[in-house]
Amino acid sequence: MAKIGIGVNLEFVRHEDKPFEWGVKKAAELGYEYVEPMLHWGRELLSEAGYFHSVSMLDDPLRVRRACEAAGVKLSGFSAHTPLCKPEISVEYLKQAVRFAAECGAPVVNTDEGPKPAWTTVEEDHVLMRYTLAEAARVAEPRGVLIGIEPHQQYSRTPDGLDRIQGLVKSTAIGINFDTGNSYLGGEDPYRWLERVLGRLVHLHAKDISIQQSGAERGKVTGTPVGCACGDGVIDWAKVVAICRRAPRDIVFSVECGTVAQAAKSIEHLKKAIAG
Repeated sequence: MAKIGIGVNLEFVRHEDKPFEWGVKKAAELGYEYVEPMLHWGRELLSEAGYFHSVSMLDDPLRVRRACEAAGVKLSGFSAHTPLCKPEISVEYLKQAVRFAAECGAPVVNTDEGPKPAWTTVEEDHVLMRYTLAEAARVAEPRGVLIGIEPHQQYSRTPDGLDRIQGLVKSTAIGINFDTGNSYLGGEDPYRWLERVLGRLVHLHAKDISIQQSGAERGKVTGTPVGCACGDGVIDWAKVVAICRRAPRDIVFSVECGTVAQAAKSIEHLKKAIAG
């Protein structure tokens, strides 16, 4: 039976105007065992000034490891979303994210296909994605880092579409980062879809969707950045836990919500769901 850990994506502090280290410490104070930081390329003004939580891949990767060790938390993975359909951006970004993750000790790098070019066809997009993922897999495999493909954009919003992307490259390094909220908003049954990818699951975004957002957006969007507090929305977390218990590997539920208060409420709800 797979063990389930509870982590949080650092998006929960994005409105706090605080640096990465503050977010990691706050996650630990709330009781989270894992964190999922967000990476960016180059330099970004708000992060450099200490007003935003993302980490530049030009920084020393040990900055991340030291912050986690000081707070007593572990890395579940990195949020390294990059448009796979645009290899001029995504190839070097994803390869660098994998190398950064390996040095930090993060087991998973999460991404999706991202917005597509305006002029390409469906088949061309899949060739472009195959190129990107093949290059990234060659870097990930020898380092033992997994790449989690997430349902989030135009092709991955359906089970068949996500399967096609994940199967473009035959690699043990490429799996699924399932997002409960995005799958629901896309109009699918999230529990049936989770069952379908269970054997390939490497990470899970624990995202709940409010009744209001569900009514306004379900079937009309491909995903959403963050959800409401786990337990305040439409997702049946006891059911998600029961399914993930049968996964072939241990899985971290990385909460995706928009505020510290929601993160505090989410961990309490998920602890109860996991305890049964």
